[in-house]
Parts: sequence; C-alpha cells; structure tokens
Amino acid sequence: MNLPVKVSMDALELLHTRESAVRLQEPAPDESALAAIFKSATRAPDHGRLRPWRFVVIRGDARGRFGDVMAESLKSRLPDATPEMLTRERGKVLRAPLIVAVAARIQTGGKIPEIEQILSAGAAAQNIMLAAHALGYGAMWKTGEPAYDVRVKEALGLLASDAIVGFLYLGTRSGGAAPGARPAPEDFVTEWIG
Repeated sequence: MNLPVKVSMDALELLHTRESAVRLQEPAPDESALAAIFKSATRAPDHGRLRPWRFVVIRGDARGRFGDVMAESLKSRLPDATPEMLTRERGKVLRAPLIVAVAARIQTGGKIPEIEQILSAGAAAQNIMLAAHALGYGAMWKTGEPAYDVRVKEALGLLASDAIVGFLYLGTRSGGAAPGARPAPEDFVTEWIG
C-alpha cells in the first residue's frame, strides 16, 4: 500500500489552520490517502492498549442506503416526522463524498474506564481530521441523535454497546470554512499554584 507524497506542512501550522469545511465535494481521499489517515488515527492515545477504535467507511451508493438508515432513525424518534423532514435527513449523508463513522468498542470489566476508551476514539477522530487537512482535504465532524441510536450502530456493523463519537465527512473543500472567530486561548487557561 503506497502512502501519499510527504506533506510539508509544519505541525503547528497544521494545528493552527485546521477548520471545519462548509461544503465538500469530490474527490474524496483515495485509498492511499485513507491509508495515511487511518495510520494517523491509530496513533491516538490509548490507555491500556485496548485499541477501542472502529472506523466504518461509507461512500458511493452506500451513502444513499445510509441516508435511509438515518431517516428510519429519525422516524423512530419522531413518529410524526413529515416527508420533508425524512427527505432532509436522507440528504444529509450527501454532504460529502465519503463519511467515516468513528466509534469506540467499549470493553467493560477491566481497569480502563469507559470514558477513557471514548476519549481515545475522539482523539482518533481528531487525528483523522488533522491528517485529512494535512493531505489537502476538508472535513466536518457531525454527531446528533443518530450517533446514539442502536439501530444506526447495528446497521453499521457496530455493537449496541459501542459508542459512536462522530460521523466525519471528508472530501475536497468547496467554499470557505465554518464561520466564527476562534477564541483567545488565554480565555481558557488558568494556572494552579496550590
């Protein structure tokens, strides 16, 4: 498996310039780019080396079938959902040419708390976002109620006990970044002195 050409973006530049895309279009990351992206994902912190990450790739015609799953999820939560609401829900999966559902396979009964396994999957998702950006792709991280729906998890081949941390939409950026100024870091930092 060949990895893409080495990217020369400085690590801090990468971190400081990553933003969620507003719109995405073809092309999506190819197999080589996906290999590099998933290699980055598996470098996430992982207490106990549980390897809790699960990545489900949804692309091509499968997006339409996944849209049906999302609409069924909405209908089960909102039995009075209108046809327009269901159509809108089906269409959300077409926001990008490729979606990666990121989940944590939760292991219970051990010494590693569930929250740490979920945080590891969240860190893997962030690494996917950063790797996509480094390779010149845009990305959006979405969750919402379908992420917690057992039917959605099972449709994706996940276990009911798995925790979906996000649906990552990947593709080529078309349009600007998500609006909103970034906050000043110092507004979130305190120093504890005892």
